[in-house]
This record gives sequence, C-alpha cells and structure tokens, in this order.
Amino acid sequence: MTLEALIFDVDGTLANTERDGHLVAFNLAFKELGLDWQWSNELYHELLNVTGGQLRIKYYLKKYNTEFQHDDLDNFVASIHKLKTSIYVRLMDEGAVPLRPGVERLFNEARAAGLRLAIATTTTPANVDALIANTLGKEALDWFEVIGAGDVVPNLKPAGDIYTYVLEQMNIDANKCLAFEDSHNGIISATEAGLKTLITVNEYTNTHEFEGACAVLNNLGEAEQPFEMIKGDATTSTFVDVGYLRALHAQHC
Repeated sequence: MTLEALIFDVDGTLANTERDGHLVAFNLAFKELGLDWQWSNELYHELLNVTGGQLRIKYYLKKYNTEFQHDDLDNFVASIHKLKTSIYVRLMDEGAVPLRPGVERLFNEARAAGLRLAIATTTTPANVDALIANTLGKEALDWFEVIGAGDVVPNLKPAGDIYTYVLEQMNIDANKCLAFEDSHNGIISATEAGLKTLITVNEYTNTHEFEGACAVLNNLGEAEQPFEMIKGDATTSTFVDVGYLRALHAQHC
C-alpha cells in the first residue's frame, strides 16, 4: 500500500505548546480572573493526562482544589477556557513558541513530494490557526486538506473519533496514511482509527508507553541535528524525510 497522506497532532507534536503556551496561558487567565490558582510544570504534567482544557480544569478542581465552589461551574469553566484561549493566541502572535526540529522542513518536503497533509487535534481551531499562522504564515493553513480540531467530534482523544473524522473528510483509507503523535492518549486515538503512528516525545511524554508505534524518536531531526531513536528498527536515516516515511510505512502497513 502506497503512502499518500500524513496526519499530524498539534500540541507537543508540532511545537512544545503545552509548556510554553498552554500552561502559561492557563496561569495568566487564572491571575486575570482573580483566582489564586497556580499550576506548576509538575502539576501540569499530570493534568495533561486529561484531554481538553475544560475537562482539565474540572479534573484539577475535583482532585486538587476540592474546596472551590461555584453555582454554575460548567459556564464558569467555559469562561476561564475562553479567556485562556485568547491569551494563548496572543502568545502565539508574539512568537512565544517555535516549531519543533524538522517540522517545517518535513512539511515542505511532503508537499513537494505530493503527499496530502491533515491535522487531527483536540485543541481549539483558534489555537491551531494561531500556531500555524505565526510559525509558517497564514497561507500555510491552506497546506492542510483537513484541519480536524476542537469539539468537531463528540469524544476527545484517547477516543479515535478525531482521526476517523479526518479520514472520512479526506476520503482515504487509514492504511494509506501515517499519523504523528507525541503521547499515549494520541497513539491510542490514532490506533483506534486504524492508523500507524510515528511518535516524537517531549518532556511530558518521554515516559509514556507507545505500544504499536512504528518508531519512537526524540524529534524529527535535521541534517545537522540527528534524531535519537528511542524505539524502532535500525535505520541509516538521521532525520525524518519522505524517504524514511515511505520505508517506515512499507514496513508497517
């Protein structure tokens, strides 16, 4: 089966947005609203096991801030998340978070090779637009045939809904694609949709289990910055390019 498309997660995969974007934005939103909440990097590490910003806030309240009460918690949490999203977009506009090594290069090589590109994420569409526009330019949003983001599906990762949605919108079989993820929840989601997955870990996910991954790398690598193979078959490649992906796909799909 020929490789035809690449489908990318966003947060932690394309950029270290969790640490340098979302965590900062959450804490700034709490401060602006007069809340005495302050999430540390260590706490956020745990909170990331819950996908979706509003669910993450509710998990925090249930486990770590049980004394907090509000008459309309759902709407209050939604208002926090709305403010946090606007702050996150501002941070992206300020260039706070660069893309991870190899990401821009791989996008350009994939497009030149005629591979189709898509995004499958549970972050909000505004967050995706802000990251792409401020790292690659607004025109780069058109590089992606489908941008599956936010609550376009009923169940967030680790459910496979978002990947299934993207595959349906692209009208393509899963075995003609590769997914790019960074987390345990991500690979479960992609696998449930029938996709094979390449993992690039980050500081929040380098201890996760990635059963069934085609390969687990520290990043996509560059010619002058080779990737580190954490798990996978031996290769002469030192960075992820289209040739490496085609070989990986042929071997696993």
